Amino acid sequence: MDLNYTFNWPMLDTVAGGKSVLDIPGLEIDDEDKANLFLLSYGFDIHNEEDQKRLWYYHRRAIVLVTEKLNYPVYEIPEILVDRKKLQDIRKLLYFSSPKNAASPDYQRWSCAILKCMHVFVHSENDMFSNFSEDIQSQVLSDFQKSIYHNGESNTKYLKTETGTLPAVELIDFQYKPFKTSSSTVIKLLARPDALAMKVFDKLGVRFVVKNVYDVFSVLRFLLENSVISFPHIMPDQSSNNLCPVKLFRESLEQYKYNNNGAEDFNAFFIRHLESNRQEYEIIRKFNQQTHDEFRFIKFITRKLIHINKDGKRMYSFFYPYEVQIMDEVSYQKVISGPSSHDSYKERQKESARNRLFSRT
Repeated sequence: MDLNYTFNWPMLDTVAGGKSVLDIPGLEIDDEDKANLFLLSYGFDIHNEEDQKRLWYYHRRAIVLVTEKLNYPVYEIPEILVDRKKLQDIRKLLYFSSPKNAASPDYQRWSCAILKCMHVFVHSENDMFSNFSEDIQSQVLSDFQKSIYHNGESNTKYLKTETGTLPAVELIDFQYKPFKTSSSTVIKLLARPDALAMKVFDKLGVRFVVKNVYDVFSVLRFLLENSVISFPHIMPDQSSNNLCPVKLFRESLEQYKYNNNGAEDFNAFFIRHLESNRQEYEIIRKFNQQTHDEFRFIKFITRKLIHINKDGKRMYSFFYPYEVQIMDEVSYQKVISGPSSHDSYKERQKESARNRLFSRT
């Protein structure tokens, strides 16, 4: 039997080898027909004017990301790859990215980097959130807004219901997590090899900051028992809890209830019990190499069934994920300063993204 020994190994690696397209050494596109078919399969018809506009739009976004967000000087990039008038045909990026066709190693290196950014922009800006962001935000956040009360005299916030079936939980802060800009999402996707645009679950989220760990669990109890969240919709593989294992909290509460008789403040008792027993219990921590170990919190991803209405009629419905973070005051202070701060986290993320843009694996 005659064998054809020619295979596109990088392409096969993405399909059958578990490798991301962002981690292959380049595309092997060496003529116009291959470029046209590649783009058509990808989702763009090069002969369609609107599709061409979208491709150039993503090219522009990629250049801005590389130069303004990842801080590469524009003079380091070959001018033909930056200037649309000089590049003329967006398909040239595909040709230049091939090790066979590159006019120079610099062309190949930077074409690959630009295409990686364009690819992630395409995926991050073509999801349900991009199309229905107002409906999603309104329907998710309204559930929380109805339970947050502000005392103007004492300038304090509380989590409570009008019926008062549970004690109000005082909040140090309640934040709507800033909606991720697409640049922020792209950097995150570049930084983490395991991340996919469809698995970015924290475009929308809320954060509760309370005094102590008891109040952290009190917030959870409130959200569940008042059906602010629906626990069957939680995505268990996305949960993190390195603040306090549930079993340890339960054990501490039971010991305090039956043995302490109120002789010691629960929080003092709990902190002592937590520190001496933490190692005996398994914490849940979703791995993220950019997140510092000092960042302690309970985080979970849940979903809301969003209903899209038009002219008074329900057109369709879909589930959309969002993030809930709950942390105590001590943990929050570490978030706003030091190695676990948000700014430090973002710098680590950018460094990982820069490294991956030019990886040759």
